[in-house]
Amino acid sequence: MTYKLFLDDIRDVNMVYKKLTNEDFIVVRNSHDFKKVILEKGLPELISFDNDLGLDENDQVAEDGYACAKWLVYESGIDLKNLKFNVHSANPVASKQIQGLLDNYIKHLRSQAMN
Repeated sequence: MTYKLFLDDIRDVNMVYKKLTNEDFIVVRNSHDFKKVILEKGLPELISFDNDLGLDENDQVAEDGYACAKWLVYESGIDLKNLKFNVHSANPVASKQIQGLLDNYIKHLRSQAMN
């Protein structure tokens, strides 16, 4: 089963993608659910990342989208060679961090595959 994953604590899909709705994605609001869905369903055909995910249940700053991207790269053990993703965060610094980490890692994996 292929699916798309939308990580955002506040926005709905149609606020980011004008022609799509929450019906087109599995929407997750925090890093815990992000990891849980991927571990249960496998890598989605597309991940759309927000970075700033509000507060957790203890009113502490929640683990962010960059932490989710780092989990994918360093801990998940999933082959990300064909990962498709978009960063829709309004945070320009974090957007660049997520984009850079995933772009560079995927480029590395693809270059290893050619050797």
